[in-house]
Amino acid sequence: MRIVFAVCAALLLSTAISAVAAAPDGAPQSAEPQSREQRLDALFSSLKRERNEKAAERIAARIFEEWSRSGSASIDLMMQWSQKAIEDKKYAVALDFLDQIVTLQPAYAEGWNRRATLHYVMKNYGKSMADIDRTLELEPRHFGAISGLAQIMADTGRKEQALKAWQRVLDIYPMLRTAQDHVATLSEELAGEGI
Repeated sequence: MRIVFAVCAALLLSTAISAVAAAPDGAPQSAEPQSREQRLDALFSSLKRERNEKAAERIAARIFEEWSRSGSASIDLMMQWSQKAIEDKKYAVALDFLDQIVTLQPAYAEGWNRRATLHYVMKNYGKSMADIDRTLELEPRHFGAISGLAQIMADTGRKEQALKAWQRVLDIYPMLRTAQDHVATLSEELAGEGI
């Protein structure tokens, strides 16, 4: 019993020391916001301010981690199965899983986004757009879904709408290199066309 207590006390002390050492002014860092929405708000705020590309990528990865958490072990498992089916190019199987996900948990934005991506891969642009719309209703800052929208606009020859979508991505995630490149390319193309 004493050994267990000593180990727990050592872990608690180590955690406290780490928190004090990690804070720039020596004060303990504040606890991470409690709600998912608060965590996302803080991450998006950091993403918008970050000017280092690699640091921004890490923040974006944390946002995707938050988005991927459905709150349901069953949904999370079906998301994994759908991803595996997509990787194996078994699109019908993946679509079955994703249809179940959005039916069982319609407020889970990442389920809609994943299905939008699959529809895009399958060249079902209309269905992809419908799922992107639903994703953005649930999470207006979903830069992945907006990027998908931009890609569909570009693929269907709507350069101005594609440019606007990529600019919208940059409003949320300024350091996203892909979006920067697309904005530069589309701006040049549209300027050359006199638009």
